[in-house]
Amino acid sequence: MNVSNTPGALLPLLATDEEVVAFFAGIADLDATDPASQELEDGVRLASGARLEQFARAGSGDAFCFVGEGGEERPVVYVSLDGEAGPLAVGLPELVRLCLVAPWWRDAPGRTPVQLRAVADEYRADIPDLDRRRDRAARALGLDPAELPSQAAALDRLVSLSRGPVAAACLVVGYESEPLDPLFAAAPSCP
Repeated sequence: MNVSNTPGALLPLLATDEEVVAFFAGIADLDATDPASQELEDGVRLASGARLEQFARAGSGDAFCFVGEGGEERPVVYVSLDGEAGPLAVGLPELVRLCLVAPWWRDAPGRTPVQLRAVADEYRADIPDLDRRRDRAARALGLDPAELPSQAAALDRLVSLSRGPVAAACLVVGYESEPLDPLFAAAPSCP
């Protein structure tokens, strides 16, 4: 069974599978292990009034949230405590792939291809077994590591989402009803 194509199957694995938790919470900074601790700041909501449901957090306290009603197929937005927010993926499977190929995606906004390569190289220097750990997590999720998107494709998708209709539907406002700053104001692109 390919878990990545089974509705509702990824989130439980992000919270319980040892290999998956080790990669996502430890390397990609996406921790879904304690849903009870997931709570957005008061007043943070979608401009449209649609549901904004936090399902994971980063070590900093930033939030990964589903938009609207439904399951893992819903758009995913990232809400930073620094006042930034934006769409990351349309569905949890797309977010999982992004985190597997570019766990350092938060460092991408506004960087040139050369700068992005330096960020990726630094990440790999800090985690020398990154590819092995990524591949183990991918397999635990039912994904073939050879079929993951390239870093360039994943980052280009972030830019596309930040400028299209998904971004408009996923506009997050703060407690003063002012839109939060976009995550990706400039186009990250990777060779």
